[in-house]
Amino acid sequence: MMKPRIFVTRPVPSGVLDLLAAHGDLHFRAEDTPIALPEMAEACREAEGVLVCGAHLPREVLQQAPRLRAVSNVGVGYDNIDVPACTERHIPVTNTSGALEETTAELALALLVAAARRVVEGDRYVREGRWRQWEWKLLWGADVHHRTLGIYGFGRIGQTLARYGRGLSMSILYHSRRRVAESIERELEARYVDREILLRESDFLSLHVPLTPETHHLIKAEDLSLMKPTAFLINTARGKVVDEDALVTALRAGKIAGAGLDVFEHEPQVNPALLSMPHVVLMPHVGSATASTRFNMAKLGAENLLALLEGRRPANVVNPEVYD
Repeated sequence: MMKPRIFVTRPVPSGVLDLLAAHGDLHFRAEDTPIALPEMAEACREAEGVLVCGAHLPREVLQQAPRLRAVSNVGVGYDNIDVPACTERHIPVTNTSGALEETTAELALALLVAAARRVVEGDRYVREGRWRQWEWKLLWGADVHHRTLGIYGFGRIGQTLARYGRGLSMSILYHSRRRVAESIERELEARYVDREILLRESDFLSLHVPLTPETHHLIKAEDLSLMKPTAFLINTARGKVVDEDALVTALRAGKIAGAGLDVFEHEPQVNPALLSMPHVVLMPHVGSATASTRFNMAKLGAENLLALLEGRRPANVVNPEVYD
């Protein structure tokens, strides 16, 4: 029996490649760089399964892959894949929900604390040799403890951040498409509020929503104007969730105190204005970037792909309607 042809878009860990090679006719791209669409189309032309890692799989590529029957994305967000086009062809798509929530929430917390306590500014101050003496008002920041943490989107990452926030004695507010079970609210001491209250009352607003047509520019100028002038915006979700021009305007005008951003609207391009703002902490989309988490993500992605190719249904199918 011939093994199914599998294509992997980036050089994932060797142990994961070995797993795929044991069950499929493995082909993978050795360069850890973005793959151009023509190359992606050619690589997928004969593929039955694709492990998508940091690549786009649009409709035009899918149209040139007649044998494709399984897509596994290494990541929780799957806006890089044309899921409706896959669904039309009854191709199941999976993500790696369950493998990276704690690590991503850690980075959100790190951005929050770094922005509030001016960690990057302080590091630069020392490195540039400007620290001459102890000063009473040197680099005053904002307290994090006992402040209000607002979480927009209360899935696994948002709930994990809430747990971390409780460790800092923060009050937890959240808004989400669906209210979570009362037992989860009790455990996390989290209070469900409407969107406006979340914006008005949060000292730190952290975004944890997927990018969909409904969440594009979820945070716009009018939303930023509702926030406290002492509040910070934290985004480890997707850059397009925030109107970046509106954010720059709000930061310049002092409508909010600062921001911690791991994602950007036009990444890897960053709005030049953000680069010059000392009260904004910037990271290059590395929310899940630890060795153990990235390995677990790749391994789960590979296991999902093999399950699909063998006719089994993994737990994290993002278009379950293909099974109807």
